[in-house]
Amino acid sequence: MFDSLRRIIQAVNAAPDLNTALNIIVQRVKQTIGADVASVYFRDADGQLVLMATDGLNPAAVGMVRLDDGEGLVGLVVERAEPVNLEDGPAHPRYRYVTETEEEPFHGFLGVPIIQHRRVLGVLVVRQRAVRRFAETEETFLVTLAAQLAGAISHADASGGVTRLLQEVGGTAFTLKGLSGSPGLALGHALVVYPPANLEAIPDHAIPPEAVAVEQDRFRQALSDVEADIRDLSRRMSASLPAEDLALFDALLLMLSSDTLVGPTLRRIGEGNWAPGALRETIRDHVKIFDAMEDAYLRERGEDVRDLGRRILMRLQSDQPSVRVVNEPTILVGEEVTASHLAEVPTQYLAGIVSARGSSSSHVAILAHALGIPAVMGVDQLPVNRLDEQSLVIDGYRGQVYVKPSGHMLEEFERLVGEEAELTAGLEELAALPALTLDGVHVPLYVNTGLLSDISPSLRSGADGVGLYRTEIPFLIRDGFPGEEEQVQIYRQVLEGFAPRPVTLRTLDVGGDKALPYFPIHEDNPFLGWRGIRLMLDHPEIFLTQLRAVLRASCGLNNLRLMLPMISDVGEVDEALELIRRAHTELAEEGIAVDLPQVGVMIEVPSVIYQIPQLARRVDFFSVGTNDLTQYLLAVDRNNAKVAELYNSLHPAVLQALAQIVDEAHGSGREVSVCGEMAGDPAAALILLGLGVDSLSMSVGSIARVKAVIRAFSLGRARELAANALGMEKAVAVRSLLNNALEEAGLGGLVRAGK
Repeated sequence: MFDSLRRIIQAVNAAPDLNTALNIIVQRVKQTIGADVASVYFRDADGQLVLMATDGLNPAAVGMVRLDDGEGLVGLVVERAEPVNLEDGPAHPRYRYVTETEEEPFHGFLGVPIIQHRRVLGVLVVRQRAVRRFAETEETFLVTLAAQLAGAISHADASGGVTRLLQEVGGTAFTLKGLSGSPGLALGHALVVYPPANLEAIPDHAIPPEAVAVEQDRFRQALSDVEADIRDLSRRMSASLPAEDLALFDALLLMLSSDTLVGPTLRRIGEGNWAPGALRETIRDHVKIFDAMEDAYLRERGEDVRDLGRRILMRLQSDQPSVRVVNEPTILVGEEVTASHLAEVPTQYLAGIVSARGSSSSHVAILAHALGIPAVMGVDQLPVNRLDEQSLVIDGYRGQVYVKPSGHMLEEFERLVGEEAELTAGLEELAALPALTLDGVHVPLYVNTGLLSDISPSLRSGADGVGLYRTEIPFLIRDGFPGEEEQVQIYRQVLEGFAPRPVTLRTLDVGGDKALPYFPIHEDNPFLGWRGIRLMLDHPEIFLTQLRAVLRASCGLNNLRLMLPMISDVGEVDEALELIRRAHTELAEEGIAVDLPQVGVMIEVPSVIYQIPQLARRVDFFSVGTNDLTQYLLAVDRNNAKVAELYNSLHPAVLQALAQIVDEAHGSGREVSVCGEMAGDPAAALILLGLGVDSLSMSVGSIARVKAVIRAFSLGRARELAANALGMEKAVAVRSLLNNALEEAGLGGLVRAGK
């Protein structure tokens, strides 16, 4: 029975739309359990339970039978959110007979909920004529199946919904739900980005009739190139592999020339899909056949087909331009949008980001903040291969994406975009004013950046300097490690651009969700792995090159501050300081005189909270990276959409940790800045002010909003709010407290941006 589970899931995952998926479910479940009836009820937007598919009841009832929330035995399953197993369903007081289904012969009833993210999506029901309870093994099978079906059904619903939508002219917008990555509203056309050689991420892309022959020739050439590769590989391995293993290469060559691979792909290209999209569909059909086979050995051959598809795709991609022509507002869409993808769209046309992975504090969301563009992250089961070039509206405040919006919806969003522009324009007059509280306390506001294009906007915003310059950005958008001279030029532009204002450069911080394409790091748990200062200390040759470049760039400016990321131990600081002194000595020996800058550490790892006095004897300042600190304190992967809602920098534990950090640092005579996204949240900035944080660093787009808050409150009032917040038990209560304070101060327009 449980061997059938995998095949059912595979079949549902491969279903092109929701109806097909549900019909597969009822047919396979009825067959596997030997039940007389199998049915699926699905909750619609109004919460009603709709009979969506059945094998055993009257098929005419599908789509016609609707039960109100809590109605009948199916409603009881939803109400309890647990299985209901009855030997005689009609005898139960909650039973409701539905004439249209012709269900009177059936007695045994078992219903299990299909749940995803705590929400009951529907109910899977089996019935039998006999008066008896279903066996425990049968119930366990259905529970296990339902748990796995939740994601598969959501995927089929999203894909099918979008498919129907794209076939409708002027249809109602289809909505995809994710997480707020960066606030704001955007309208534009989707540009799907995808990693190399990932067939599943390849989108459909329509080609004109005149391009069909060219695409078909590209496909044939890719086949020829892969054939040559495989023959060469077979020759090179012939001396070290036995004949039975070498036969695999012969099998791959046969597949390459088979009519089942070549013919369908050429046909799909002829129907108007580009070569990569056509290949994706052909490989998917082949893999589906292998995955459904009973024999374990034959099932494994499906992976060989996938590998062959990836090889062909690599060849197809090798002759494609890396940057597509873009001349209109564009929204990047992908399974995982990365920093390097941002370079594919000119800044003036980059309107927003939609990513299946990530959260508000993942790296690309932080960059979106810096660029002032909205982003929606963690969109579950995002149907990327059906969205390329489609019209989109994204709401970065609520984490929603509207596909092919109607004219009325476009008008409404255009109005909201206009209101947001008015709010921004109203705040621009604050640029020339200092960030002074009502009782005259100055709070320096710095910018987080990693882009040279941010210099002018940052200066126009009235920023007091740079609180976090992400030096990894130049590394992420190149094909190899930038050399010392190249780095000197980059850092010099930043330091000169802001002089005499201070610039805090964070040393190279890669790993985690910031992988270098030319220096891959494969780890099961990258956020607890080889990243930040750990990687740099293990590769002093890379670290010293950067340190030399930074020091050289600062000659004659004296506005450089260095910051060390991902510190978890005083020993790491000692080693890093030794390398800084070594780089300084090397330059002095070469006749380059430069002052040693102030050095600080980022507080991101909880262990550092308990070592602040010891660290204060070694460094000059502290900067709290609330993104990672929150992640580690709450044990929440901020890039995991399933738990991202648990990630909250206003969690009482995070606030208590911040209070302790400030107290310990001030007691040791050291200042504390906050450079995480929390600093750019107007409401959260208010509590940071009250906790005694000395300065805040944020994306340039947040400067005016945070300055407006600081100028509307006294330090005494901020301290009062912080004291109240520290006594609260839930983050939602803290958020409510702060939003109410903003409303009372006449800053209600900022509440929305702070959610």
